[in-house]
Amino acid sequence: MQTTVDLDTRLGAAGYRLTGPRRALASIVAERDGHFRAADLIADPRVAGLGIGRATVFRSLEALAAVGAVERIDLPSGDHAYIRCDPAHHHHVVCRRCGRAANVDDAGLRGVAAEIERRTGYAIDGHRLELFGLCEACQVGRS
Repeated sequence: MQTTVDLDTRLGAAGYRLTGPRRALASIVAERDGHFRAADLIADPRVAGLGIGRATVFRSLEALAAVGAVERIDLPSGDHAYIRCDPAHHHHVVCRRCGRAANVDDAGLRGVAAEIERRTGYAIDGHRLELFGLCEACQVGRS
């Protein structure tokens, strides 16, 4: 998973200014395990202690998403959340109880997309898949 330096490097390489608040948020995001909402960052005592406002949190999340450092996911509840990501194409499996997330590779989806292209005539240029369930710890009540 990416570190704060990785996130800063990706933002800088994409032309984003590496302001103090943006670096602080990148550090907080790099420490996250599982999915998180923008509201979770806003409520984080470190964010409040640094005087980082809502607009900066949202702009920073947009920048991190633009460089592929986080991905926005749609939760089964209808809420939106974010997950820290590696830059390689992957999918997510998310625990609906504790929020832990795991990245999974293609798992044969390229072949499925090719078959859908063949059947529909569409030229598919992207896809995303989010799977939800209970992680092993939540299945046995350890979380």
